[in-house]
Amino acid sequence: MMTTADGVVGPGPAPEAGSKIKAFLRLVMIEHSVFALPFAYIAALTAMFRLDRTVHWGTLLLVTVCMVGLRTFAMAANRIIDREIDARNPRTAGRELVTGAVSVRSAWTGAGIALAVFLGAAALLNPLCLALAPVAVIPMVVYPYGKRFTNFPHAILGLAQAMGPVGAWLAVTGEWSWEAVVLGLAVGVWIGGFDLIFGSQDVAADRAEGVKSVPARFGVPAALWGARGAHVVATALLVWYALATDAGIFFWAGLLIVVCAFVYEHSIVTPHDLSRLNRAFFTVNGFIGIALFVCAVLDLAVRGLTF
Repeated sequence: MMTTADGVVGPGPAPEAGSKIKAFLRLVMIEHSVFALPFAYIAALTAMFRLDRTVHWGTLLLVTVCMVGLRTFAMAANRIIDREIDARNPRTAGRELVTGAVSVRSAWTGAGIALAVFLGAAALLNPLCLALAPVAVIPMVVYPYGKRFTNFPHAILGLAQAMGPVGAWLAVTGEWSWEAVVLGLAVGVWIGGFDLIFGSQDVAADRAEGVKSVPARFGVPAALWGARGAHVVATALLVWYALATDAGIFFWAGLLIVVCAFVYEHSIVTPHDLSRLNRAFFTVNGFIGIALFVCAVLDLAVRGLTF
């Protein structure tokens, strides 16, 4: 309640819109866009180098809007669909939809706006991007349901993330590229691999709730070995991409950094010690994307890409 200048008592101020937006951004963990966005940029910039050796900033901006819009929709949908499971898991019981900091209605509104932004940006890119946009949306919605019917929901997440580089290349050229597919598969296998690591912390809660995952079904040691294997495959795919695109020394240096980061990541997480899991998941994987992106940009610039 508040009192106006003339002494009339009225309702207090409504919650600030800014606080609702901040809560929604926390819900979708907007800062985690750093994981997939650098690889979309690598694909887009490589396609521009192939096209005319010039950075098209307008296209790059639309690629950014597409990536952030689709990821925001996916995260919001994930949180909405999983809110009851999250409420029964001590690790996730503090999430905004569980605590009420964000209402289900607000979350759906935010998801709808993000989806509209994604589709609008895709339409501005080219007809093929708009036509294929629904294909990119499907795995984003299927993924949160995956843990209800398969022990391998991590593979669905990987498929969803693999579409980023492919879509970014299509955005620039309007044409299919197998090089982009290889890069997309590398990203998908990489992210699917560290999702195996991340999911290892929820084994007890997942088994109690009947939530399916590799760690819950086969155990943490098997999940960590699966993650190691996935990251070996991801490294091999990145090598394939480098060879297919005639990458130079800076990109290869970036790959060396990625390998070292993978080795470090797997050295700090063991089946009997998950205490440093967040460092492996957030810090190391964020570093991997940024480091390879920086090296890729340097490589393209040295080879003649004009900014």
